[in-house]
Amino acid sequence: MPLAISLPTSSPPLHLFPRRRVHPSPRHHRISVARSSAQENAPGVIIVGAGLAGLAAATRLASERIPFLLLEASDGVGGRVRTDIVDGFFLDRGFQIFITAYPEAEKLLDYEALDLQRFYAGAKVFYGGEFHTVADPLRHLWDSVASLTNPIGSVVDKGLIALTRARVLIKSDEEILTSAEEAPTIDLLRRIGFSDEILDRFFRPFFGGIFFDRDLETTSKLFDFIFRCLALGENTLPAMGIGEIPNQLAAKLPADSVVMNTRVDSIEYPNGSDSGPPIVRLQDGGVLNAELGVIIAVEQPQVDKLLNGIREPVSTKPARSTVCIYFTAEPNQIPVQDPVLFLNGSNTGIINNMFFPTNVARTYAPPGKALVSVSLIGSFEDRSDDDLAAEVIRELSGWFGESLVMSWKHLRTYRIQFAQPNQCPPTDLVKNPRVGSGLYLCGDYMTSATFDGALVSGRRAVEALLREKGLV
Repeated sequence: MPLAISLPTSSPPLHLFPRRRVHPSPRHHRISVARSSAQENAPGVIIVGAGLAGLAAATRLASERIPFLLLEASDGVGGRVRTDIVDGFFLDRGFQIFITAYPEAEKLLDYEALDLQRFYAGAKVFYGGEFHTVADPLRHLWDSVASLTNPIGSVVDKGLIALTRARVLIKSDEEILTSAEEAPTIDLLRRIGFSDEILDRFFRPFFGGIFFDRDLETTSKLFDFIFRCLALGENTLPAMGIGEIPNQLAAKLPADSVVMNTRVDSIEYPNGSDSGPPIVRLQDGGVLNAELGVIIAVEQPQVDKLLNGIREPVSTKPARSTVCIYFTAEPNQIPVQDPVLFLNGSNTGIINNMFFPTNVARTYAPPGKALVSVSLIGSFEDRSDDDLAAEVIRELSGWFGESLVMSWKHLRTYRIQFAQPNQCPPTDLVKNPRVGSGLYLCGDYMTSATFDGALVSGRRAVEALLREKGLV
């Protein structure tokens, strides 16, 4: 007899913080907008890129009281982890969920200040023309009992989920990420014994939405790490948008240590030598020097461009891409009020998952308005934004009914070509950050393709620099 599928858990829900009922205004931090190419005093370290990895590196340097300069090409910190405010709506750049059990994040972030708002501990799977609940029985017991007869998994599947949870919880994060044993996630799940039904109806849309990989070719090491974090924590969003995570890190850094709108053209060793810290050549022709070293914290595809002449280009797998489409709606046009994630378990259509951000955090929309977020996996380069939005509306009309969905208005489409590095086996999730004398790399491609991986990589790059310079 089919049973409800339980998501992994090991402890009662964390106490998160009350929802804000007011619509916040964006915060402003003391960050320089531009910088002269002339350099009066060389900082100890120059960091290129103010995404999570670069901000984590800056945080580690600040803790050691080592002066640094953090250069960012765009107009804000966060890299891929940013939130735009459009007509009063908070739009995260792509589908992003923050898991509270990320170990590095727990050390660096003030969760209370982020005002984390949690998702329902489970999901609703669209299959066979209707929705079926996937519930965590330790957090939503009666929902789990009520869904005992749904078609999203058998008795055996439920037992295998419990065994998988136990398997990952007896290992440390380091043991998981450094394991010599790995396989594509789909191969691991089949080897464990999960049925095709639960693979297609739950695992592909759920973990496919996390990895931007519905084929589940991503390394089993990353699956185990995420599964462990889900068992120990909760899925959440900061009340003021996912961009509040990098904003919080940046706000703690020394004044004027972060410089926006400053694009680096190349990293070079003077006279081609590898005997000391390299120089940083800016796009405007300026040259910056660092006393101790340079940390490159940009996206993986940009690294080879910056290091042209220092090392040969590194062969990489095609990046994971996604499209995120936002719609606005009136509150009475939203079919549910629960903060739940909806999964496409039908194996048809272009939608992978969707949710209503204003059900999770009311602050994501102006008063009296609601927000809809829909995620697709892939780049869809041959389709226009209007074409994709129209197809999504048609598809969701089959989920929720035309009378509700046809009134939604398309607000914005985000096409994220480099949403995540491709981490199919074989992988090395503990890469050496050192490139040469005084030159280091960080980013989630160096570790795990997660928020936590980016934060860890920034710290490790600084620790490698400190060791090389004899400062630890």
